[in-house]
Amino acid sequence: MKAGLFFVVFLLFPSWSSAQRPNIVFIVADDLGWNDVGFRNPDMKTPNIDKLATEGIIFENAYVQPLCSPSRTAFMSGMYPFHAGTQHRTVFPDQAVCVPLNYTFLPQQLKALGYATHMIGKWHLGFCKWECTPTYRGFDSYFGFYNAHEDYFNHTVGPYLDYRDNTLPARNYSGQYSAITFAQRAVDIINRHDVSQPLFMYLPYQNVHAPIQVPKTYEDMYLNVINEGRRIFSGMVSALDEAVGNVTKALKDRGLFNNTLILFTADNGGPIEWYANNWPLRGGKHTIWEGGTRGTSFIYGAGLKKTKTTYDGMIHAVDWKPTIVSAAGGTPETTIDGMSHWDSIRYGLPSSRTEFIYNIDDFEFPDEGHAGIRVGDYKLILGYPGGPDGWHRPMNRTEDDKYEQRVYLKGDLPVQLFNIREDPTEHNDLAQQMPDMVAKLRARFEDYKKTMVPANFPDPDPASDPRKFGDVWSPGWC
Repeated sequence: MKAGLFFVVFLLFPSWSSAQRPNIVFIVADDLGWNDVGFRNPDMKTPNIDKLATEGIIFENAYVQPLCSPSRTAFMSGMYPFHAGTQHRTVFPDQAVCVPLNYTFLPQQLKALGYATHMIGKWHLGFCKWECTPTYRGFDSYFGFYNAHEDYFNHTVGPYLDYRDNTLPARNYSGQYSAITFAQRAVDIINRHDVSQPLFMYLPYQNVHAPIQVPKTYEDMYLNVINEGRRIFSGMVSALDEAVGNVTKALKDRGLFNNTLILFTADNGGPIEWYANNWPLRGGKHTIWEGGTRGTSFIYGAGLKKTKTTYDGMIHAVDWKPTIVSAAGGTPETTIDGMSHWDSIRYGLPSSRTEFIYNIDDFEFPDEGHAGIRVGDYKLILGYPGGPDGWHRPMNRTEDDKYEQRVYLKGDLPVQLFNIREDPTEHNDLAQQMPDMVAKLRARFEDYKKTMVPANFPDPDPASDPRKFGDVWSPGWC
């Protein structure tokens, strides 16, 4: 066979075995702010996260949705939430809804590439029927909770348990802090893993979502912080950091670390009302300001060629699925909204993404910003951007940093335009000065809006009552 023909055949049929594919650990920190990590804020004690970030690649323009379920929709499906019907608020415990079952989820694609797939942590993509839940959507095992948030120690939503070990209620963990429990389960899986098979682990931690709870030993790491809420929140960040460190240590002990790719991202900006911090960005969770949508994110490990640097290219949450599939040696789908940035990231090349949608939510009172689009350097906001607004420093030395009350607005007004490359903190509204740019972005936004599906946000269903399932939030009622 001629050398040129051999090269073409090699490209079409890569000759690497399953064992040569990288292990992949995808970590999601819930509600972690832009300024809530040590590599941006020296007041935060996150040595494990900092080491991975600074020795890997820190993303400066990796975007997520303003709330939990929409971002997780994007992570798992590669689809914008407004194409999946999950663009309004989040999935509530008593709603008969989940991400459409015709979408292929990330672990399903990785299983086809020979991966063992495990999930530990928060699902929040619907659970009213078993087919909506993790072990039916591509994961070999699942340990965690289905809903948005719960007590970190009792693992309850209201008075009812929401903790699962595969499909069974996990009743024997009362009093155990979830970050510690999740990390221990991850370590157990790593220790039992058949190293002849590549490993995919999805680790969406509960930390640092409300309620604000942490064992006192972590809170006491921040005795210099006067504000009690911020002190506890900071301890929650350090508990998360320790959990990340325990997982990386287990990978090293098992000899898997050098062939592991670790992706870390927040699911949305930090909630200012719950003591998170996004300084110097504007706004926070629930908003399509940069503070609500520019996620703390980095990548470390196998396959990266240019490390110990930052990456300024534009990335959106829908891109992580195809990027991970590419890193695993697979071929991403062409029918999804996301695009692979694997080669761009690992070689430090320009991003192929030039635009994305922040949100489209046509409910009368959106909870996460009505509408926004980014094209090139410019960002257009139509109507209500979400609240709270403003720029907030960490509450370390204040009793409380009061934030503005939300004032809901209907429709597409006011119109605001920002040059995010020159003005990442969104201080200078250019809409009046640049009407042609407003018109250009608005026309592009309208093209996207034509493809929107209605939000699937049904009324509460009494069939969900956990009392019908032994006082446990359970599938099987829709």
